[in-house]
Amino acid sequence: MADLRDILQSHLSDEKAGWSMGSFGAVAEFHQDKGEYLEADAPALFVRATRRGAIRLNAATVEKIEPVAYETLSPKPQRWSHALALCLPHRDAAGSRRSALTELGPDGDAVRPADRRAILFDMGLALAQCDFCIRTEDPDLLAILRENTGRSLFDPGNPAGGAILKAHPHRVALTRIGRIEVFQKIGGPDTGGVSPPGPHTHLLPQFLKAGRTHSANTPIPDHLVPLGYLHPANPVMDGMGADMEFDIDDHARFQSLYEQFARPDLPLLRKAVLEALGRKVEPHEFTVQSDRFGRAALRLTLRQQHRLAEKFAGGSYSDLVSRWREAFDKVSDTATADDDAPGH
Repeated sequence: MADLRDILQSHLSDEKAGWSMGSFGAVAEFHQDKGEYLEADAPALFVRATRRGAIRLNAATVEKIEPVAYETLSPKPQRWSHALALCLPHRDAAGSRRSALTELGPDGDAVRPADRRAILFDMGLALAQCDFCIRTEDPDLLAILRENTGRSLFDPGNPAGGAILKAHPHRVALTRIGRIEVFQKIGGPDTGGVSPPGPHTHLLPQFLKAGRTHSANTPIPDHLVPLGYLHPANPVMDGMGADMEFDIDDHARFQSLYEQFARPDLPLLRKAVLEALGRKVEPHEFTVQSDRFGRAALRLTLRQQHRLAEKFAGGSYSDLVSRWREAFDKVSDTATADDDAPGH
């Protein structure tokens, strides 16, 4: 079995892997491009930084992380998403839960030394497991922020929200397992209404209102809270959510994580589906799971087998998989699927 420390360190050096931290409705993401200049590169210390963003995992907390591997359905029937959720028990995961804009002082823990004089402000989103912050040295923005500390950014008359969107300060997601820092512009009017490629943030008020710590489509055990996510290379789409040719190696690499870290019954269900397909069982002869995650695992397995059959098998096996998909993974059924790339 692979050691979690080794998994995290190796993926920090993997340019195809992505990372995120935050909560449901407020997320900071770290991505890097092949050959991108590195301003900090110490995977053994769980640190990586480029000119566009940075990530650091707390080495002392890594040993406490409980990983949960999972896959989720895409609205597009030819693909799916996957990730390794980095969780802690509820008692260890809590953030500060500030509900108003709050000045925290110089960010002495910033990944890059040059950023440690800039002033950190908690945006006051009252997230359960993340302090979602901005960081700036801009005197004009600092003046507006200080004038409006103690107020909600969502107050209709608060000018701080508009000032933040105009000034594009660094965003910093702070959790008990580490931080992600984003140096690029905020997705909005200045970026054509979409998030820029690479490190970026999403702030989605309609999701924040739900008060959830994670998507309902993510099978996180009740005693755990996800503070961040490792997003290994996806075999069917790139980091911007565009379709790509099926990559069997990336698929196999995640499947090894899934076998080790998924909810224990889901790999067993996948095995049962594959065994049934191998015996040429027709779909009406297969008993469908009543649990929503079990049903999703069935659909995900069939999507993956469809892509594998397209690439390697074809013939009667492909026809059998198609019949199973018609029975269990109808194209019209997207109610339990998550957006592949919100904000892009």
